[in-house]
Amino acid sequence: MADRSLRGMSIGAKSMENDEGVDFAPRFQAHYDCPNGHTIILPFSTEAEVPVEWECRCGETALLRDADRPEPKATKPVRTHWDMLLERRTISELEELLDERLGLLRAGKLRRSA
Repeated sequence: MADRSLRGMSIGAKSMENDEGVDFAPRFQAHYDCPNGHTIILPFSTEAEVPVEWECRCGETALLRDADRPEPKATKPVRTHWDMLLERRTISELEELLDERLGLLRAGKLRRSA
């Protein structure tokens, strides 16, 4: 008899709670405009800090309606291997090392690597 009491009920699939006595947080809708013409409407809590930019489904960056575009962050220039090498050695030192290694290679004291 005990196994018949739950017959027809999918346990865990449906909540037995109801919405009585539940107060939802106050919300508002933020509108974002995409450069490709899309409009994104997102609900936010009134206490939340709303971001100025949001990524659109097309991959572009949508801007909050009636907001100014933020200034781009300053980025460091990309350092190449050559730049880092020049921080450690001067051109004359590099030429001297090259001549030394080429001499050893030509003399057969070094193996040529693939």
